[in-house]
Formats: sequence, structure tokens, C-alpha cells
Amino acid sequence: MKKYLTLTSLAIIICLLLVTGCSSQTQSGEKKDGAKVMKLGIVTNKDRSLTKGLQKFAELVEKESGGTIKGEVFSDGVLGGDRQVLEALQMGTVHGTAVSTGVVAAFAPRFDAFDLPFLFKDKATAYKVFDGPIGQEVLQDLPKSSLIGLAYWENGFRHLTNNKREVRTADDIKGLKIRTLESKVHVETWKTLGANPTPMSFSQLYTALEQGVVDGQENPYGNVVTSKFNEVQKYLTNTGHVYNANVFIVSKVFWDSLTDKERDAVKKAAEESKVYQRKLNEEEDQSSVKFLTEKGMKINELNAGEKDKIMQMLEPIYKQVSTAVGGDLVDRLIKAAK
Repeated sequence: MKKYLTLTSLAIIICLLLVTGCSSQTQSGEKKDGAKVMKLGIVTNKDRSLTKGLQKFAELVEKESGGTIKGEVFSDGVLGGDRQVLEALQMGTVHGTAVSTGVVAAFAPRFDAFDLPFLFKDKATAYKVFDGPIGQEVLQDLPKSSLIGLAYWENGFRHLTNNKREVRTADDIKGLKIRTLESKVHVETWKTLGANPTPMSFSQLYTALEQGVVDGQENPYGNVVTSKFNEVQKYLTNTGHVYNANVFIVSKVFWDSLTDKERDAVKKAAEESKVYQRKLNEEEDQSSVKFLTEKGMKINELNAGEKDKIMQMLEPIYKQVSTAVGGDLVDRLIKAAK
């Protein structure tokens, strides 16, 4: 578990301080126009549902707090990649974000269990698990890493894109250089399928695809559209191999500076924003396939029987995660996801 900043991450934050100006880098407890400023950073494009969710949160938290908290949203990875933003939350230089569970697992390992391939059959089941006892239990792992988890927003089902060939079978995956999340579970999943996984920050992905550093990537429809991956990727396969929640997280340093009333305001705004963001994400899913097809992207399904074959190939991942995070959690997850 990585609780402290690396020298590289510290250098990034120092550079950001110099670029944006110290006056805008509000530390926890500092005020701007009489209000505590809650600095919210995210890697996704300004038009993505997750970014809009943060914007809605900023609006709601100001209302719910009676104006004592004001949110400022920084999108498109301007504050760094997911890992750098989480490390900044630990320091208290950034105050809130929404990050994929696979990345959060570097700070709280049990989150790895949520990224098991083909764990959730649909969104309704995922919502039931994340909003229920298991999801709330795992959020309690975060405070010891100086993070406070308040809700599960939605990134969505991840699908495979690439620039080499149509992927219709398990064999078609072999040899592809695929960018993955900076997550052990994701890396091992693609290795098991015979691909060459390359973990990297989302903010670096478009350039890596454009320059051929990687052949492909896997993300929900919304990220493919808003990040314009269709410009540098020819093929998309509806694999739906992982349902990816994004955890809405607040800096514990910032949290500890709040009054009880302000904490209640943050909790309420996070919950209301979750409902809003999930709705937007569903709308993205509904419109994205048509948009990508019109833009010339070739979209296809796995051949009959191939999904079952891939699921069988990935059974060792369940054993690995069960050993790492505890078999009881994985067993309870599988039962709850049925």
C-alpha cells in the first residue's frame, strides 16, 4: 500500500503550485471569499459524466453548506493522473475526486475485489452491491490512508478497443499491447488472456494510442467518446469485462477541518451527485454506440461461446484476488452479485 508521495508526484504538485499560483492552491482550512474552498480534481474530459458529477457536487455542497464550502473543479488531468491526485488528497492540497476502484486499490487493497472480471451481470446488481453492506464496509478501509470514501459513482462497463484487428474471439486478444489501469488485477487479467498490458495514466493515453506505444485500451463508452479515442482506434468490441465504479473520495485532512454541519453537507451532496452522475452515465451509454458508428468505428460482439471461454480462462484471477484480499470478501461478493 502506498500512503506517501513519491518524489515524482511531489515534483508534479510543486510544479502545479508554480503554474497556477499559490493563491489558488487553497490548503485545508484556508478560505476564499469567506468560504472554505474544496479543490476537486479528476482525469476525465470536461464533458464526461464523472466531471459533470463533480460540477454538480460543487453546486450542491455550496447550497447544502449555506455557502461555507465552495467547490472548484479541475478536469482533464491538469492536477495529475489518478494516483497523483489521490496522493495530493493525502497531503490536503487537493480535497476531492472520483477515482476508479482499480486505482483506489493501491491505497486500500480490498478494492481490488470489485474489479474482478465479469463479476457483475448488470448495473442494477452493481448498484445493489456498492450501495449495500459490502460496498459501505470496504469504504471504511480508506481513512487509514488519509482518505474518506463517501459514495460510489459510475465509470461503467469497460470495453476493448484497438487499432490492429477486430476482436471476436479469445485468440484475437493475444499479442495486443493494451493500456490498462494502474491496477494489478487489470494487468493480470490481460496477461492471462495473452495480451501485453501496459499500465499508464489516463491523461497519457490518447498520445500513446496516437503514437502506437500501445495498440489498444479498455474503457467505458463515455471515455471513448469524450476523449475521442475513435480518432486513433478502429475497432471496439463490446466485452463488458469489468463493471467499473468510481469512488467519490475526500481528503481526510480537509474532512478533519470541517464542522459537523459541513460534513453532513458534503455527505448529502456526494449522495445526490451520485444519483445525478449515474443517470448521465447511462445517457452516455445510450448515445455512444450510434455516435462512434457514425464516426466510422467498427463495433462488434464476441462470437458465440467466446465470452464463456474467456471467463473460464480468467478463473485464476479470482483465486489470486481471494488469496490477496481474503476469501470471505470475494465469496460474499460473488454471492451478492448473483
